[in-house]
Amino acid sequence: MVVVSTEVGSEQREWTLGAPTMMSRSQRRQHAGPYQAAIPAQLAPATSLGLSPETLALVDDASAAIVRFDADSAAILPFSALLLRSESAASSQIENLTASARAIALAELDAGRSPNARIIVANTRAMEAAIALADNLDTQAILDTHAALLEDSAPNIVGRWRDEQVWIGGTRFGPHRADFVPPHHDRVPDAMTDLMSFIDNDHFAVLAHVAIAHAQFETIHPFPDGNGRTGRALMHAMLRAKGLIENVTVPVSAGLLADTDQYFEALGAFRSGDPDPIVEAVANASFVAISNATRLSESLSEARSAWSTHITARSDAGVWKVADLLLRLPVIDSPTIQRLLGVPAPTALRAIDKLVEGGVLTETSGYSRNRVWQADAVLAALDDFAERAGRRT
Repeated sequence: MVVVSTEVGSEQREWTLGAPTMMSRSQRRQHAGPYQAAIPAQLAPATSLGLSPETLALVDDASAAIVRFDADSAAILPFSALLLRSESAASSQIENLTASARAIALAELDAGRSPNARIIVANTRAMEAAIALADNLDTQAILDTHAALLEDSAPNIVGRWRDEQVWIGGTRFGPHRADFVPPHHDRVPDAMTDLMSFIDNDHFAVLAHVAIAHAQFETIHPFPDGNGRTGRALMHAMLRAKGLIENVTVPVSAGLLADTDQYFEALGAFRSGDPDPIVEAVANASFVAISNATRLSESLSEARSAWSTHITARSDAGVWKVADLLLRLPVIDSPTIQRLLGVPAPTALRAIDKLVEGGVLTETSGYSRNRVWQADAVLAALDDFAERAGRRT
C-alpha cells in the first residue's frame, strides 16, 4: 500500500528584479537574490489516501447526502441551471468577485454593465465546459475549462500552462515575501500529468478524491490567473465523472464561502502533508451547500405555486412555458423567449403581458425597444441564497 503524500518540497530559484524605477531601494533589497519555490508531491503512485477514520466517516455521510440531494433535485427541471449559476457566483466570491442575481442575469442577456457579472457568467461557462468534459478528464479538458473562463477577458493566457513564476500574497514585486510560492513554471507540465493520472484512479472514496485533487491543483497553480475558479470547476467535473452526482451541481463553493479562512488554512495544511483538513472542509461545505440549496428549491417552488394562482390561462397555454423558463432565466426579453421556445414575437409578447398582469414580471428597462422584464420572486430567492452563503469569517 502506498499512502498519498501531499507535503511539498522546496527548491532555490534565481530571481531577476524589474527595472529600477519600478520600486524603492528598500523594496529592491527585500526582493533581491534567490527565492524558494514549491516542489509538488507526486500523487499518482498512491493506492491509499491515508485519511483518519473520522474523516472517512464524515466523507461517507456527506456523500450519502449528496446522492440524496441529486436524486431529489432531478425532477426540478430548471434547478440545475440555477444551481450552476449560484455555484459560479459563490466560486467567484471566494476570489472577491461579487454581483447581484439581477446583474448576473442581465449579463447572460448581454444587457448588463457589471464587469463582475460578466466574469461570473464566464465562470458559469467554464463550469459547464468542465462538466461537459467529465467523461474525458485530461489535461486538454483543464485547458479548455480555463479557456472558457478567460478567453474573453484574458485571451493571451489561455490554451497553455503558465510560463512565468506566480505567487500568492506578498507584494507585486517578487515572490520573496509571499504566503506561498507555487512550483516554478518548468515543473507545471509534469505536475499536471501526475495530477491527471491521480484523478484517473477509481479506487478512492469520491468526495475525498475530489478534495485532494482540488488541493493539488491549487498547489500547482498552473495558470497566471483563474486557478481558483478553474480548480473548483474541476471538482464538479470529478463529481460527475466519478458518478457521485448525475443531475445537478452541488454548490460546494457556496458551502466553502461559509468559512473561507478554514478553506485556505486547509490548503496550507495539505501542503504541509496533512490532507484531512481539506477533505473535511469539502465534506462540511457539502452539508452547508445542500441545506442552502434545499431552501432555494423551496423558495422557487413557492414562487411558482403563487404564480399559478395569479394567472388565468389554459393548462397548455404558452404562458406556462415562459413561467417555467423564468425559474432558469429570471431576467428575460422577447428575443430570448422566441429563441428558446421556438415561438414568434407576438406569442412571446402575449405571454409576457399575461405574466405582467399577474404580477410575475416587472418591466425594468424603461425603453420602448429592447425591453427587459424580471421575475422579482426568483431574483429575491437567488439573492437570499447568496446572502446565506456569504462570507462569515
